Amino acid sequence: MDFKKKLLNLYKWFVKVRVGIVLGAIAGYFYYSFYGCTEGACHVTSSPVLSPIYGMMVGALVADKLISDMNNID
Repeated sequence: MDFKKKLLNLYKWFVKVRVGIVLGAIAGYFYYSFYGCTEGACHVTSSPVLSPIYGMMVGALVADKLISDMNNID
């Protein structure tokens, strides 16, 4: 595999993970707004900042797992 093809594959992977990060952030914010804890007892869901951050991490992990599973189907 030449360098350009590797670079193109890395770029495609990076774009897909970024989509997962954005979708995770949106899902994290919606989770906060609909199910969030307002008393502050829940560390993740009590903050409008922490919920999207955790959502971004989960979105990136899920996107990376889906990408690796799709590449191993061959």
